[in-house]
Amino acid sequence: MDKIPITKGGYDALKKELEHLRTVARPENIKAIEEARAHGDLSENAEYHAAKDRQGFIEGKIGELNYKIANADIIDTSNVSKEKVYFGSRILLENLDTEEEIEYQLVGPDESNIEDGKISVTSPLGQAALGKVPGDEVAVQAPGGKRIYEIIEIL
Repeated sequence: MDKIPITKGGYDALKKELEHLRTVARPENIKAIEEARAHGDLSENAEYHAAKDRQGFIEGKIGELNYKIANADIIDTSNVSKEKVYFGSRILLENLDTEEEIEYQLVGPDESNIEDGKISVTSPLGQAALGKVPGDEVAVQAPGGKRIYEIIEIL
């Protein structure tokens, strides 16, 4: 079984989500099931069926988070080298076609979030950037065609 690379912040977020599911979402859903049962005939009780479906989702998510936490490989990103791109690196890229600059941090697959500027090291761009140095070009095949970036700086 392979360990899942994750930053300390990503690990803490998984633990927080798990705690919320266990202490808030699960008890609230159990209460919703009990209230729906009190309404009588369960065969035509949409609220009951929705709450039971939600219970299955919550239990599945709890299992998934337990697995991810148990298999997490927490990587200290506080002293990441600024010489080469590694897991945890924050990089400034320039799209050579549009001259647009973008900043990303390379993180584990479970914590990637493009809106927060976090991309997975397993993504095409993340894989292409690993091991590169400022000044190197990174080519990525995107749905809209090939994109070429230059690594401007490792932040």
